[in-house]
Amino acid sequence: MSKVYLVGAGPGDPLLITVKGRQVLERADAVLYDHLANEALLHLAPRSADRIYVGKKRADHAVTQEEITSLMIERARAGQTVVRLKGGDPYLFGRGGEEAEALHEAGVDFEVVPGVTSPSGIAAYTGVPLTHREHTSVVTFVTGHHAGAVDWARVSAAETLVILMGITAVDDIAAKLIQAGRAPDTPAMAVRWGTRPMQTVITSTLVELPARIHESGMKPPATIIIGEVVRLRDKLNWFERLPLFGQRIVVTRAAEQAGELTARLWSLGAEAVELATIAFEPPTDTAPLDAAIANLESYDWLIFTSANGVRFFLERLDASARDLRAIRARLCAIGPATSSALERLHLKVDLMPRDFVAESLLEAFSGTPLEGKRILLPRAAVARDLIPTELTRLGAHVDVVEAYQTVTPEFAHEHAREVFTTKPDWILFTSTSTVNNFISAAGRNAIEGVKVATIGPITSDAARRRGIEVTVEASPYTIDGLVDKIVSYNRLSLET
Repeated sequence: MSKVYLVGAGPGDPLLITVKGRQVLERADAVLYDHLANEALLHLAPRSADRIYVGKKRADHAVTQEEITSLMIERARAGQTVVRLKGGDPYLFGRGGEEAEALHEAGVDFEVVPGVTSPSGIAAYTGVPLTHREHTSVVTFVTGHHAGAVDWARVSAAETLVILMGITAVDDIAAKLIQAGRAPDTPAMAVRWGTRPMQTVITSTLVELPARIHESGMKPPATIIIGEVVRLRDKLNWFERLPLFGQRIVVTRAAEQAGELTARLWSLGAEAVELATIAFEPPTDTAPLDAAIANLESYDWLIFTSANGVRFFLERLDASARDLRAIRARLCAIGPATSSALERLHLKVDLMPRDFVAESLLEAFSGTPLEGKRILLPRAAVARDLIPTELTRLGAHVDVVEAYQTVTPEFAHEHAREVFTTKPDWILFTSTSTVNNFISAAGRNAIEGVKVATIGPITSDAARRRGIEVTVEASPYTIDGLVDKIVSYNRLSLET
């Protein structure tokens, strides 16, 4: 059923999207997003969804408000679920009321999904509570977009004054507030890109704030907060003390696998940018895997080297006349993610190597008699031959079947060029394929001067063969190990 959802994207940090906002995005046919809506949220929409930028900056309107409204109505009447993704909250200086009225007049069903407002998000992430029992019990929100239309004498007495879109008129605003009786030494601050890793804060007094803003060159989007609560920033500023604050980190994992890692990086203060250099597809020929599934009872061991192997194996099992009851083999998994994929199927893992590489798996099997045992190894089309070769040497009969293949995503080259328009601080590689596909898409020179983190020695070797210097290598060879290494490196850099 067609409907338009006016969704608040929150103040900038993509993790601040509401649960309902996330759910709506996940079923959208079209997303019309603003300049202030974090583009990281677009990954929540289905791949098939149209993503349409309709941002309006002060001097650069991609489309007019009338065109945005017409587009929403047109898409809804075509039977689509439309998400109008707006920075902050739709009903706080977001023109959500106007858009809702237009949808009502057009007879289009709509819902409004509130978002974390930019003032409340900025207050939390800068350490400046908008209310405080000892300082203020009144907050006034003002738009400075048309400063001449505001009665500044009327609002000057507000204990906490929040001015959105007022930075370009800050000289006039400060002068009128002081003229109306506001003390010149009232604490004040300006915040650009609040709640994001590039958050910039200027603290001063009301009379000196305009000069400080001009000296720094601060530009919109920025919010001004005036009041005694600004004094609390030194004590309550937690966000800018996060271990990866301000770091821009490119994640090269497949789109469907990057979410957990990017969320972890955002939670540590980094800007995580998803650049999928790898995608997974079923094998061109499924007959070998289907034949193995038809004879599952004959295998003594099933070895899974990745969660993808588990997923694609299960898809072919589901497509067959059989189910999990056909598995009689003991199960071996490389790595906790692979083990978790099996455990979610209520299957117990019998063997998991200490380190999550092929060499460690062979060591784990060293005390297990394999003479005459049948082993099924469903894995990627292109993989190292070490495991089957060594297991065969130990007397096992190993069937290696292609469960999936890795490919380079469509438009990877264009996406890489967009991402590297601004040089990141880090790039993360989680497999040899991510290394090779990135170099094919962007070239070796793209990461000149960028710190490189890899998930383990095999990936590091692949990077070095392509002339890439590895800054840190995960230990253990997991996503958590990778993030921990980056945090440790960054902390050490700050100390030295």
